[in-house]
Amino acid sequence: MSQITRWHFVRHAPVVNSDGEAAFYKSNDEPSDVSDTEAFKGLARHLPKDAVWLRSHLQRTKQTADAIRAAGLDFPEPIIDPDLAEQDFGDWHGRSRQELEQEIDDLEPHKFWIIPAEYEPPGGESFVTVMARVERAIQRHTAAHQGKTIVAVCHGGVINAAIGLALGLNSDQSLMFSVANLSTTRLDRLHGPGLGGDWRMVFHNMRAR
Repeated sequence: MSQITRWHFVRHAPVVNSDGEAAFYKSNDEPSDVSDTEAFKGLARHLPKDAVWLRSHLQRTKQTADAIRAAGLDFPEPIIDPDLAEQDFGDWHGRSRQELEQEIDDLEPHKFWIIPAEYEPPGGESFVTVMARVERAIQRHTAAHQGKTIVAVCHGGVINAAIGLALGLNSDQSLMFSVANLSTTRLDRLHGPGLGGDWRMVFHNMRAR
């Protein structure tokens, strides 16, 4: 049996006053709504003990991790890694999706997102860039903590990127996955020789109650 590094990706709590049609916030440092105590109790019960914890530098991941700890799971202060941050939409921050759809109607439509993965918003970054930095982070922490369990409190785009990298998908295909707030996705990195690839998906979008 190969040595296994187990990754548990937890998407942060919902952003305050975000209703799905709200303005882009993404890499803006917006606060999260941590009022769903039952969800945090479920995470505290089901997330692994004795794990290495990571989070992005954005406050909603800190607030989410703090709420999991308050719900009963003890763990060390997470390592902060900016490579685990959400996509930066630059000049689009604070603007509505409807407004942007009218502005960029010359772009090829995307089934799962407002823009193609390679499109770089003014002053921001493309999803292709997000995938590259998420890959760096996964490789770095897997090497540093090989054979251990890692919990990463992060963002929907980061989790999409991680799944796409694990499954060998291209950047546009990697956007197909729906990621619920306070859900967990587990990906295992299998080290050593053998057929079948280096990764397996154990579960995705699991809500612990």
